Amino acid sequence: MRFYIDDLPVIFPYDYVYPEQYQYMCGLKKSLDSRGHAMLEMPSGTGKTVSLLSLIIAYQQFYPGRRKLVYCSRTVPEIDKALAELKRLIDYRRENGCEDKDFVGLGLTSRKNLCVHPAVSKERKGSVVDARCRQMTASWVRNKAKTEGNIELCNFYEKMQDMEPSDLLPSGVYTLEDLTDYGRANGLCPYYLSRRVIPFADVIIYSFHYMLDPKVAELVSKEFERDSI
Repeated sequence: MRFYIDDLPVIFPYDYVYPEQYQYMCGLKKSLDSRGHAMLEMPSGTGKTVSLLSLIIAYQQFYPGRRKLVYCSRTVPEIDKALAELKRLIDYRRENGCEDKDFVGLGLTSRKNLCVHPAVSKERKGSVVDARCRQMTASWVRNKAKTEGNIELCNFYEKMQDMEPSDLLPSGVYTLEDLTDYGRANGLCPYYLSRRVIPFADVIIYSFHYMLDPKVAELVSKEFERDSI
C-alpha cells in the first residue's frame, strides 16, 4: 500500500498499517527532518522493523543526498530476519514502480558466519577461524609469500585485491546466506567483501557490539558518514 506522511510517499509492503505503526513512522520522520535524536517505542509484535525500514527507505529515496541507515540488532538470527524484511520491502517497492537505483543493503557478522574457505570454514570455534584467517590474509604474511613459496594464502581474499570496491557487489539486498553464496560462486571472501562495500551501502545491519565496543567500532563504524541514521 502507498500513503503519505506530510509530503513523503511511503510504500508499505502490507495491505494494512496499524495505528501504532503509522504513529511510529510519523515520529521517526519528525526526528529525521530535525536531524535530531529520538527514542521511539512500540509494543512487541506490532511490526517495528518493517515500519522503520519502510519510512527510512522512503526518506532515503525521496529526498536528495540520501543518508546511510545503520540498523543494530542483538543476535545473528535477528540480523538475518531484518535483512529478509528489507529484501522483501525493496522487492515490493520495485513491483510498485520504485526504481531504488543502485540500492545496496547487507549485514555484517563474524568470520565464522561468513567464511567460505574449504578448510577454515569447517572449524567450529570462532577464535580458531579468526586466527587461521589472519594467518593467510595478514599483510606481513602476504609479503613473506612473495619470496617464499610454501606459504598458504586465501584465494578468496587474494582475488579481491585486484578489484575496485565499487565492483565487488552488484546492487541488491543480501541476507547472510545470500552473501556467502555470492562469495562462494564468485571466488570472493564475503567477510572482507562486506567491509569493503560499507561506503557504498545504503543500509548496514549488524550487532550492537559493532557500534558500542570501542575496538570493533574503530575498525568498522568509523567508515560511516557523520549524518548516518
